[in-house]
Amino acid sequence: MGMTLAEFALYFLNGVVKLKSLPVVIVYLSFVAFSPLWTRYVRPFGLRKVLVVYNFACSIFSLYSVVIILAALARNWPRSLFSCEEDSLVKHAFWVYYMTKYIELMDTVFMILRHRLRQVSLLHIYHHSSILMLSEYASIYGNWPAISVPLGLNAIIHVFLYFYYGQSALNPGQRPAWKKNLTQLQLIQFMIGLCHMIVGYLQHGWCWYGIAYELTMIWLFSNFYYQAYLKERAVAKKLE
Repeated sequence: MGMTLAEFALYFLNGVVKLKSLPVVIVYLSFVAFSPLWTRYVRPFGLRKVLVVYNFACSIFSLYSVVIILAALARNWPRSLFSCEEDSLVKHAFWVYYMTKYIELMDTVFMILRHRLRQVSLLHIYHHSSILMLSEYASIYGNWPAISVPLGLNAIIHVFLYFYYGQSALNPGQRPAWKKNLTQLQLIQFMIGLCHMIVGYLQHGWCWYGIAYELTMIWLFSNFYYQAYLKERAVAKKLE
């Protein structure tokens, strides 16, 4: 709210060092850094049954967060979209959402145990580490209906995301055909979140760093979408 870049950096760092999730993120990043040693000296694990249970459980946890968040927003709709007053339902939903971010770090652990290092991308690492700290920050300092909008959108996507991976683990030879649509939904999620943050900044005096975070996610997911679904088609057209 009118902060300079230097003031925001100091404010942000001061808040980050107090987060309980920071040591976990440091351990997480260290684990990722040393993951090539695991793949070099240890044979890959299967883990199919574990992944079935894990992914469907994560989908259910996300659905629970969505239901509570929607209930909180409905109580004072539409004012709640930009309300920065503490709400008990939002506080509970954020705590559940925050706890699921610890559980979801297992995504990376399972990838490494299964020697799927290609999936441990910059997008994957950035998203998992940043959303853990942001969700803790929100659960402590921002139990507001307004903040539940971007977190609720993310929880909705995670309902479908983990259901997709649960289905994929349950039937490895018959994966759902809507993976591309899932990435499109993720991009739409961040675009809606960006619009919400811009309106909050312009009309309600919110800080600008929510906008910056949404832009980083749009850039990373857009790059993933291009690499996964558009690049081969563009190369093929050039060769025609």
